[in-house]
Amino acid sequence: MIDTNNINSVFDAKVIDPDGQKVGTVKQVYVDNTDGHPLFASVSTGLFGTSESFVPLEGADLTGDELRVAYDKDRIKDAPRIDADGDLSDDEQDRIFDHYGLGSSSSTTTGTDTSAGFGTESTTGTTGTDPDLTTGTASGSGTTGDVTDVDRSAGHDTSGANTDDAMTRSEERLDVGTQKVQTGRARLRKHVVTEQQSVTVPVQHEEVRLETEPITDGNVGAATDGPALSDEEHEVTLSEERVVVDKETVPVERVRLGTETVTEQQQVSEDVAHEEIELDEDGTTRR
Repeated sequence: MIDTNNINSVFDAKVIDPDGQKVGTVKQVYVDNTDGHPLFASVSTGLFGTSESFVPLEGADLTGDELRVAYDKDRIKDAPRIDADGDLSDDEQDRIFDHYGLGSSSSTTTGTDTSAGFGTESTTGTTGTDPDLTTGTASGSGTTGDVTDVDRSAGHDTSGANTDDAMTRSEERLDVGTQKVQTGRARLRKHVVTEQQSVTVPVQHEEVRLETEPITDGNVGAATDGPALSDEEHEVTLSEERVVVDKETVPVERVRLGTETVTEQQQVSEDVAHEEIELDEDGTTRR
């Protein structure tokens, strides 16, 4: 519910329709001149110029910096485009009331009626297009009421409305942190690779060699032992080494996956806003 207690928070609030769609941003708040309760908000929908769409604050709810209104986005955007430059005239109020099906800004009811949420009426007669919403005036007293734009320069900052002679200067500051996110996965996989390997191996073999020796006193006995002439054979067995290849599988090393943390400097750039206060004194501006 929007009332005089939280009217300061409505300024610059993000307007959300019942379906959660963003409509725009509150630029002005219009109140009943009789009791000061808020009636309308002007919503900037990103269009050029000073013309803004008006939406009733009846049934609106403020949560944080979001103002959820009772009317959908298309209806608000199709609302009468009225310059938000001060008080609303009777004709401008009628156009807004008619657009949202709330009747007229001039009331003809008797007694006190708050069914439309636009303040206290004490007028005569009954008219209107909706039996639950009377065509009440914003200011009561049986006459066409005045709706006035709230003056934002009258202390509506974070220090409170008209609470003291100072204003609060604020600025945005970066709050930078880190978040760990998964960037990829790594896995170990092994497979068999066959390659040609050459090894040089020394091998030995025997060859026949013919040797002769002269007859001497030392071997004459062996040389003449036997017949003087005869047929005879002598045989020598030759041998050689041949390469024999065998293979065996042996473990050579163990491999595992590990991680290490590497710290690097990363620069972050972001726009931040701050308020500046100017003193305007006799045409001289000081910051």
